[in-house]
Amino acid sequence: MTPLLDIRDLVIEATSYPPGEPPKTVTLVHGVSLSLQKGKVLGLIGESGAGKSTIGLSSMAYGRGGVRITGGQVILNGRDILKGGARGLRALRGKEVTYVAQSAAASFNPAKPLMDQVIETTLSRGMMGRADAEKRAVDLFRQLGLPNPETIGKRFPHQVSGGQLQRVMTAMALCPKPDLVIFDEPTTALDVTTQIDVLAAIKRAIHETGVAALYITHDLAVVAQVADDIMVLRHGKTVEYGSCQQIIEAPREAYTQALVAIRSIEHVEKSADVAPVLSVQNITARYRGTQFDVLQNVTVDLPPGQTLAVVGESGSGKSTLARVITGLLPASQGRITFAGRTLSPDLAGRTREDLRELQMIYQMADVAMNPRQTVETIIGRPLEFYFGLKGDAKRKRVQELLDQIEMGKGYADRYPAELSGGQKQRVCIARSLAAKPKLIICDEVTSALDPLVADGILKLLLNLQAQEGVSYLFITHDLATVRAIADRIAVMYKGKLQRYGSKTEVLSPPFDDYTDLLLSSVPDMKLGWLEQVLAHRRMESAGN
Repeated sequence: MTPLLDIRDLVIEATSYPPGEPPKTVTLVHGVSLSLQKGKVLGLIGESGAGKSTIGLSSMAYGRGGVRITGGQVILNGRDILKGGARGLRALRGKEVTYVAQSAAASFNPAKPLMDQVIETTLSRGMMGRADAEKRAVDLFRQLGLPNPETIGKRFPHQVSGGQLQRVMTAMALCPKPDLVIFDEPTTALDVTTQIDVLAAIKRAIHETGVAALYITHDLAVVAQVADDIMVLRHGKTVEYGSCQQIIEAPREAYTQALVAIRSIEHVEKSADVAPVLSVQNITARYRGTQFDVLQNVTVDLPPGQTLAVVGESGSGKSTLARVITGLLPASQGRITFAGRTLSPDLAGRTREDLRELQMIYQMADVAMNPRQTVETIIGRPLEFYFGLKGDAKRKRVQELLDQIEMGKGYADRYPAELSGGQKQRVCIARSLAAKPKLIICDEVTSALDPLVADGILKLLLNLQAQEGVSYLFITHDLATVRAIADRIAVMYKGKLQRYGSKTEVLSPPFDDYTDLLLSSVPDMKLGWLEQVLAHRRMESAGN
């Protein structure tokens, strides 16, 4: 059977401009080949920089950010689209091939109703008239499980949730009846409860429309639920290419085996029979200018040398709790006791010792460091501020901290732009450790990282906890991370504490409805998991 898409020996390059050096040609994709039949899904998986999105976009002969396709063929519907010229590509994009981006929120025009944007390409390509296009859009809204499919198109982007907007974008891609859709990390930015709804909707839409798809992700458990075949990529080269079943159940290459074995961390929870280093008591808080409480009567304790994981979907109050603990958002009632003393509700009222002993690591390391400062300056700042270290003493301590985060020599003089995502996060960890804190708040510190890199960060944090006796308050929506690192768990929902206790207690039945939904929504790396979960939910709905 002739494939719908046949990519042969693809080579993609870009130009690099090193400071003070002449421009250099960098090869991003090295002779990659793949094929895709009609109605099938090929998963492209790998870490950041592996070439997933670059290869995916090549199927519409597009290179983002100055990227150039310099070799090979991209054959779609029997013709090499690299030879079609500008007019041929304009006719192709949005008709034969469409694209679903990772961030739907950044892809919609906030000033136009959703329906106008969903049918825009269909109308501009002359595929159908407005009435027929709107009818097809409503049918797709219904297929994708969107609420009020007949009227949701009248809303603006800000009037729907992130998960709903991602499904609307999928409807936009399917509306022109394309032959191929490129899904570029469509669920990565979503909570697990929202992710499973979007994933199920995408799979159902692919099945019902018969469209072929490239599904790009770094999450093997996710792609295992939708793909027929999987290509594993690294550094722009093919590592392994085979059926979904073979890749998941019998991976041949060491890199693929490592991806399959992710989250293999063994962490035995510790006893809580000691006085807490942090005690949050009956905290209620609201943001200035609002009329409702974003935290309502929250009480949690954290023993020294242990990890409390705070989990829940976006908007549940996880990061708001961190802001209250750090004094960035004063509570309207309740109190916080830390290291045996009551903390001032606001940051201005806290002592230097309060600031030193309670540190925070942020989700996005890129924006948490000054790009014009070297690693030595970044890590050295708290050493100078809290301990007065300067000169050789400071440099020696910086190197000790770099050794402790397993980066060793050669990094002190580098700038953030010269580091990988995982290295940047390690530098942020070292900066926090430089203050010799009793507690570090980790706010989604692994969510922006590739699975293997995130796994390394979690192991590092556990090792540092064993060495230094530091406590962690770990904010996340990733239940796999919780199982790997937590001693205690607080499940939050709409600003309230839904479930709280030791890891064993919280993860053992019977569950409340929300915790059950949260736990059952974490993708399992086995074939048919999505269908099993959806069937279980249908049975529960029928029983109710």
